[in-house]
Amino acid sequence: MIPNGSDEQASLIEKLRQTVIGAPRNIKDPSIFHKISLVPLLAWIGLGADGLSSSSYGPEEAFRALGPHTYLAVFLALATSLTVFIISYAYSRIIEHFPHGGGGYIVATHTLGSKAGVVSGSALLVDYMLTITVSIAACGDALFSFLPLGFHDYKIFFELFLIAVLIIMNIRGVKESVTMLAPIFIVFVLTHVFMIGYGILSHLPQIVPVVQSIKGNFNIGLSSLGGLGMLALFLRAYSLGGGTYTGIEAVSNGLQIMREPKVQTGKRTMLYMSTSLAFTASGLFLCYLLLKVTPGTGKTLNTILANALYGNWSIGYILALVTILSEGALLFVGAQTGFIDGPRVMANMAIDSWFPHRFAALSERLTMQNGVLLMGGASIFLLLYTGGKISNLVVMYAINVFMTFSISEIGMSTYFIKNRKREVYWKKHLPVHMTGFVLCFTILIITSYEKFREGGWMTLLITAAFVTICYLIRRHYNNVKKAVRKLDELLTDISTSHEANMDPVNPREMTAIQLVSDYSGFGAHTILSVIRNFPNLYKNFIFASVAVVDSGSFKGAEEMKNLEESVKATLQKYVDLARSLGFAADYRMAVGTDVVETATLLCKDIKAEFHRSTVFTGKLTFRHEKFYHKMLHNETAFAIQRQLHWDEITSVTLPIRLDL
Repeated sequence: MIPNGSDEQASLIEKLRQTVIGAPRNIKDPSIFHKISLVPLLAWIGLGADGLSSSSYGPEEAFRALGPHTYLAVFLALATSLTVFIISYAYSRIIEHFPHGGGGYIVATHTLGSKAGVVSGSALLVDYMLTITVSIAACGDALFSFLPLGFHDYKIFFELFLIAVLIIMNIRGVKESVTMLAPIFIVFVLTHVFMIGYGILSHLPQIVPVVQSIKGNFNIGLSSLGGLGMLALFLRAYSLGGGTYTGIEAVSNGLQIMREPKVQTGKRTMLYMSTSLAFTASGLFLCYLLLKVTPGTGKTLNTILANALYGNWSIGYILALVTILSEGALLFVGAQTGFIDGPRVMANMAIDSWFPHRFAALSERLTMQNGVLLMGGASIFLLLYTGGKISNLVVMYAINVFMTFSISEIGMSTYFIKNRKREVYWKKHLPVHMTGFVLCFTILIITSYEKFREGGWMTLLITAAFVTICYLIRRHYNNVKKAVRKLDELLTDISTSHEANMDPVNPREMTAIQLVSDYSGFGAHTILSVIRNFPNLYKNFIFASVAVVDSGSFKGAEEMKNLEESVKATLQKYVDLARSLGFAADYRMAVGTDVVETATLLCKDIKAEFHRSTVFTGKLTFRHEKFYHKMLHNETAFAIQRQLHWDEITSVTLPIRLDL
């Protein structure tokens, strides 16, 4: 027995954990999908905030790249709005054709093949890690721009604290975190609509002189730079402002968390996000131009703009402070996208064996806790590595974003070309995707070339490393599958001379409780090992299995029902096999997100029914144990055995040898 002090301590720790993270959710609640899904407005906040928050740094990078040729800002405003709507329209088509989410990874995998898929998926993962880092770093820059320079030494510690807060919030659940952040989003929208609207309307009398100066300066620039020089300058500024478009893909990646009907919710969210981003980004360009904003030390352009607009007001400082604080706070909200979509990309890749399978698992709060922790840890590393320097981070960020954009656009173009006989509107959609590809690929090439030495090489190296690791993981899983398939061929079709035993199981007889998953040679080998090692001891076999709810099955009530039916069919096959071997047999099952916890509770229930019983599990055993085996195969059998031994339930783990 555990001492009372230990009980109290364990209870206190559990209460503290539930206070911070929240109580477990009931996955059998028929309304659970409705309760945790997002309506368009909340989806706009949770997923669109990344796109909208990019207006805090994207337009500034582009405007700075113009140097003295700021008259080109009006053309940047038009090009930015057009690009936003083209990419958004293209991703709306992706939402229609891939309604289960997954975005760029799923598009590339299904249209271009698994090799393109793993490149797109790896780029997306690095992209979402940088989403968190860029957003938090820009948040710190915005908030600390109102503080004396002496306080800037503490900025990095403040940013690390913000990442830790987001990790905790997302382990609690997506809807909870989005709901808590909604007021920040609303304040940002209101203050920036007012700032941009006031900035343009209050300078309407200067529109004509500004237009004339643009025309004059354009002619002067044309004569000094030449046509190609002017075009090169514009394309460079346009490409370096590519951070403006980051986050557009987030909606298509996160469809799983949206309220039914998911496609309509996703498309409406995309409309909200693209309209708000186009208005904010292009409006900022015009305000920079009209108010002749010039960069200053330790201050963002938006801070300078707000001070210039409200400087003569009695409450001007407060209004400017609230505006920039809301901007910094929205960047904090924008980092949320990395925690929402990053783990979902990992889960999709884990289901396809590019990532360790444990990353497809859901926690008791129905969140992808492993993915959240990895995203948070990686973003902390990138923040420390770059020192939170936003110029380097945006470059790293934009390269991977446009790598994914380009692959997705060429994938959709390929899809419509191949299916032009089946797709009635292919002539309407194909030009949009081809145009999107040209724009995205142009930005990718120019940004990579211009900023290769300023951090571009690092993001390409990290992405290549991810792709390599994914290939190594998948090769290992494929080798294991081949080895297990040999067992399947040998053992799943066992011939017996016994007449099937149709007697009901007898709780008073010795009973072997066998934990199983899929029907395979692995499970059949375990049955035969029990019979061989304990001859004439067990009269009953009870097969136990957990219907594991992971990100692949947690998509709706129908998928949950299919999962349970599939597990029951598998268990019945084991019952039939045991009966054909002369044993009385039956099965029991449970549904859960945590295999170890659910299986332990299930075995305890069976033990209460069959007192004279032993629990058997099988475990893959490799000829040469490697350091990565525990990560890829998670030692579930031993974890269950430890729990059962603590509860004084006899458990035996039988080895299943693989010659690897």
